[in-house]
Amino acid sequence: MTSEVVENEFEFYSKAKKYWKDVPATVDGMLGGYGHISSIDINSSRKFLQRFLRDGPNRTGTTRALDCGAGIGRITKRLLLPLFKTVDMVDVTEDFLTKAKSYLGEEGRRVRNYFCCGLQDFSPEPNSYDVIWIQWVIGHLTDNHLSDFLKRCRAGLRPNGIVVIKDNMAQEGVIMDDVDSSVCRDLDVVRKIIRRAGLHLLAEERQENFPDEIYHVYTFAMR
Repeated sequence: MTSEVVENEFEFYSKAKKYWKDVPATVDGMLGGYGHISSIDINSSRKFLQRFLRDGPNRTGTTRALDCGAGIGRITKRLLLPLFKTVDMVDVTEDFLTKAKSYLGEEGRRVRNYFCCGLQDFSPEPNSYDVIWIQWVIGHLTDNHLSDFLKRCRAGLRPNGIVVIKDNMAQEGVIMDDVDSSVCRDLDVVRKIIRRAGLHLLAEERQENFPDEIYHVYTFAMR
């Protein structure tokens, strides 16, 4: 549990905010020097997401998506804008959102809102999103804040909407990273937090073809 590794909550958040302020506003910066894995990541995410967007009585809509921890908009540009009519972005670093406006190009006109806010303080507009995509950012929230945020995401979904988490998973327990002030949880801890938020797991998948030296990455869909 994060309560065992996060000694000072205020410091945990402020240190992370400071870390990201100094990160270059590039795809390589967003991916911690692993910019070359971006296409592998996006292609896998697209396949995962499209199974929910296919025809059927419980099909997830394609009107509006929310990109959480959006950075400069790597996922918005390559995954969400090609599939959804409009996208909202939320990130704690203002410089990244400013950069996004040029990085997204013409298609960026379909980004309705750029919210500059930490997810612990952010509330998605109720009943508004078909998909809420949360990637490589849950480690910046304490367990309680993550659970509370997921509850607010649940309220933010339209009928048949889904919340997706894609993130690093530890082998066991919760590991603190002092460099960027984040935690990495194991699968059991993440599943427990999802359940605690009142969400039901629809699908879970391990990312393939990532470098051996990085954490295993898993994608979860829930509602």
